[in-house]
Amino acid sequence: MSAAAMELRSGDAGGSSSAAAAVGGEGLRVFTLRPRRSLARSIGLPIAALAIPVLAAEIWLIDSSEALPVMAATAAVVLSVVFVAWVGYRRANASISRYGIVERGFFGGVSTVAARDVAGVLRVQLYRTNSLDTTQELFVVERTGRGAFRMRGRFWDEPTMNQVAEVLGVDETVGAEPMTLAELREANPRLLYWFERRSLTR
Repeated sequence: MSAAAMELRSGDAGGSSSAAAAVGGEGLRVFTLRPRRSLARSIGLPIAALAIPVLAAEIWLIDSSEALPVMAATAAVVLSVVFVAWVGYRRANASISRYGIVERGFFGGVSTVAARDVAGVLRVQLYRTNSLDTTQELFVVERTGRGAFRMRGRFWDEPTMNQVAEVLGVDETVGAEPMTLAELREANPRLLYWFERRSLTR
């Protein structure tokens, strides 16, 4: 058995790799997709922006003799949150092959989708809340109509999304017009997360 052939790619997606495991013939090609590299900045900067005013307020309001332990505790909490977020970001990925998808989520959970259960891939442009800007969303749809796997444009880039339907070997449908979350909820509620299926305006 020969060694596995590896092809590495990089970019804002955080890097994707394509590996051919030599099992005979061409082997099994598994694409490991990772979130945008810029996501680390978008997570870290808001945490820092919240932490600095809190530390400044502690210095201002607390007596200097009591400030050090409180500031140390606050800094420890902030660093813990940053560390947990960084670990979650680093381990989040989706491995896709012609046999299906194995997703490791931000919080460590692992879910699998068998290729035989996949009906197709849907790409839509969703309007952002209170904005005319849109973000691309990809849904891997099961034969039952349920959304089995989702890639949100805030976390994944377009070249990474482009690989999904091709690797799975299924058809991809692209929405003709951008739509709001409410319109998608009405048309295909089973594609959305449970908390997105309820409208706060009702």
